[in-house]
Amino acid sequence: MAKKKVRTPEEASRDAAAIALLERALQINAETCFYRADEITPCPIGADGLCCRFCAMGPCRLVGDVDMGVCGATRDVVVVRNFARAVAAGAASHSDHGRSVAYTLLAAAEGNPVYKIRDPYKLFEVARYLGVKVGDRPVEEIARDVAIAALGEFGRIEGELLYLKRAPVKRQKIWRDLGIAPRAVDREVVELLHRTHMGNDQDADHLLDQCMRCALADGWGGSMLATDLTDILFGTPAPVRAEANLGVLREDMVNVIIHGHEPTLSEIIVAAAQDPEIVAYAQSKGAKGVNLAGICCTANEILVREGVPLAGNFLQQELAILTGAVEAMVVDIQCIMEGLVPLANRFHTALITTSPKVKVAGALHLEFDEHRALEIAKQILHTAIDRFPQRGEVFVPNYRSPLVAGFSHEYINYALGGSYRGSFRPLNDAIVAGRIRGVVADIGCNNARLCHDENHYYVVSEFLKNDVLVVQTGCGAIASAKKGYMTPEAAMEYAGPGLREVCEAIGIPPVLHMGACVDNSRILTVLSQMVTETGLGDDISDIPAVGMAVEWMSEKALAIATYCVASGAYVIMGGVRNPLAGSPEVMRLTTEGWEQKVGGRLEFVEDPKEIVGRSLAHIDRKRAALGLEEYNPAKWGKSGDWRMRQVLELPFEARIEAVYGGRK
Repeated sequence: MAKKKVRTPEEASRDAAAIALLERALQINAETCFYRADEITPCPIGADGLCCRFCAMGPCRLVGDVDMGVCGATRDVVVVRNFARAVAAGAASHSDHGRSVAYTLLAAAEGNPVYKIRDPYKLFEVARYLGVKVGDRPVEEIARDVAIAALGEFGRIEGELLYLKRAPVKRQKIWRDLGIAPRAVDREVVELLHRTHMGNDQDADHLLDQCMRCALADGWGGSMLATDLTDILFGTPAPVRAEANLGVLREDMVNVIIHGHEPTLSEIIVAAAQDPEIVAYAQSKGAKGVNLAGICCTANEILVREGVPLAGNFLQQELAILTGAVEAMVVDIQCIMEGLVPLANRFHTALITTSPKVKVAGALHLEFDEHRALEIAKQILHTAIDRFPQRGEVFVPNYRSPLVAGFSHEYINYALGGSYRGSFRPLNDAIVAGRIRGVVADIGCNNARLCHDENHYYVVSEFLKNDVLVVQTGCGAIASAKKGYMTPEAAMEYAGPGLREVCEAIGIPPVLHMGACVDNSRILTVLSQMVTETGLGDDISDIPAVGMAVEWMSEKALAIATYCVASGAYVIMGGVRNPLAGSPEVMRLTTEGWEQKVGGRLEFVEDPKEIVGRSLAHIDRKRAALGLEEYNPAKWGKSGDWRMRQVLELPFEARIEAVYGGRK
């Protein structure tokens, strides 16, 4: 048998720091997820959604001439059941994150001294959505009622989720007319799982309706609550400067990586790391202090609020340990690789799990408790500091890029009009005029079966050249941060002429970092606010916009994709095989069928060039349907700022001539 081809570091990643560490892995014979992805052949039957494992009469593999499982389940039903269970798991994960934050808010309201209400204005706004009286009541009292009301949304007994009223009125009517308006977060997850049990729902279209209902319960329920309550507790993001990539690790300091998705402990670790007692203890061990950096979406959470640098995205978690410079990697929930344990054991790194929901065999478990948050944070930091004298050889690639992050929908609203005239009107006007061709949301995930970050880099660069404003969350956002797309100056180098003018006028990057993957709810809010302004139709489905996850791997990505489609968006999942490929009928239902029902469609496209082509064609169709002028980049690019930059590059005498026409 021929030996399987193992990719070279340059074939496995487009990130220079990652390539350097993959080369180091080869030198010291350390195994990573990239190597395992090359060694393990994905099951083609499962990849197409045609393996049914829902009862002990199987697994039934519906391949060749086999069109039914033992029970008679057809390919259509088996494919949808597999998809549905992934959506349910993804929705449960992000929504349970929201539940955890609600309990932390409750603890803060009831007197926990560690947590404070840092954004009372956001608290008052959320209170109105949840039907909580504000008046002149104490902030803590309002916060307690908001936390209880938020927790009630998970197990609501009757009615529908209160946050649905934040969607455009037309969109709300579509959901109600179709019977897919979510009733309670937990109920929709449980019902979807129930329907996929052997012998239950055996109509593919009917099951897909519940997929949308379940996903909507996440997007307009659990995830949106997670974002809002986190803002209340830790502050609504506004622009912060930081750096991204593994070069942010310090050889002269204790390095602690915070990895996962929940900010409730990591925010306290940020505060504890600055405690004089902790700094002094680090110095007593020979370090200058404690350096914090983030991986994955905990990284995004503490970046947008505290300016803590990004060490990298999902596929860099093992590589961070390979530097030999990490004293502790602190993890909570989601996207944590078990492969971290054998790597950490080869170095001096302490892998520390903190969530009661997550233990990893071989890792140190220091369980988080809101009521002992500061004590636990200091215990974690002491554990890390004690490892500093045990360091061996250190290899930190000197790669890091500047970035500006923290573009909450509140800040975008402010940036476009100031304190007194905050509005999405200028953004709408830029789209109407054609300076901005449309908007793309490129979200989450890396996938070890793809070349790390390659698809993100490609699609973002192509959209910027074509005057498409890009918003990002999750690991996709970290990819662009590392590439240098997230500074205002990047507009000069990468953006087309119209988008460049908009970025110059406002002072924003051409790619906006909007937070963690749970913060895709911010994108829904932005789209809804754009609809309330005139010029771009009366529903999300009218806007020239596309959503995508071009290196997706997570069940959460499928849940996000589904709630975006159900909200009216065109969504493309890229890079890997289509999990619906085993049923042409199911693919028809999620494209043409969903477009007829909800105005959005879901497609799986492996080729990034095709993703860009389909996206631009969709944006142009939506522009035409709105009666907007055809996109013409030749109209733009002569703004004063850009002209002045050209002038400043001239020699002095030529500069005088250009500005004053020879007058001195």
